[in-house]
Amino acid sequence: MLVADDDLATRRPLESTLLSWKYEVCEASNGAEALHVLDDRPRPDIALLDWMVPERDGPEICRIVRARPQTVPDYLVLLTSLAGRENIIQGLEAGADDYLTKPFDRGELRARLGVSSRIVELQRSLSARVQQLEQALAQVMQLQGLVPICSYCKKIRNDKDFWQQVDDYVSEHSEARFSHGTCPECYEKIVMPELENLRDGRRSSGKSRSKR
Repeated sequence: MLVADDDLATRRPLESTLLSWKYEVCEASNGAEALHVLDDRPRPDIALLDWMVPERDGPEICRIVRARPQTVPDYLVLLTSLAGRENIIQGLEAGADDYLTKPFDRGELRARLGVSSRIVELQRSLSARVQQLEQALAQVMQLQGLVPICSYCKKIRNDKDFWQQVDDYVSEHSEARFSHGTCPECYEKIVMPELENLRDGRRSSGKSRSKR
């Protein structure tokens, strides 16, 4: 967790409180340092930003961070003595996720940080699911366009102008796999006659042996 505040008398007690709650804490005394921390790897998931921090104020930090492409967004909390509806709206419109006024209540701060931790974990989980889905989609090969197929033998002409069996061609161009069987029509037209021929051949062979 990042704590960005130029007032040492405010920053130190806040850091001590966060450490007592088992948060890992890093600090920044101005907006430039805060942006550097939020741009580093690994960066903190949650940032407590003073509105009036020098060089880059809290709302400006929020706007800059929100303009960056990120897989998992940072959770930004403005912590300031500026109260009033207009300031809250301005801070949230700048990209802050939450807004706390000084002096803050320890219980309220802890509860809000608990919510922020759950949201960050949900964002991380959703991001991982999206990446898995993108990887799965990238591996899917799809058949598109006009596919030349022979009218008689049903072989398909591939990109190299060679003729392939349908199952070979489809397997190379998609994730489909084949299990071979016999349809009822082919069974009647092809398999049954072959079985009859096999039986006739056995009968003929048996008769020729009996004559001997």
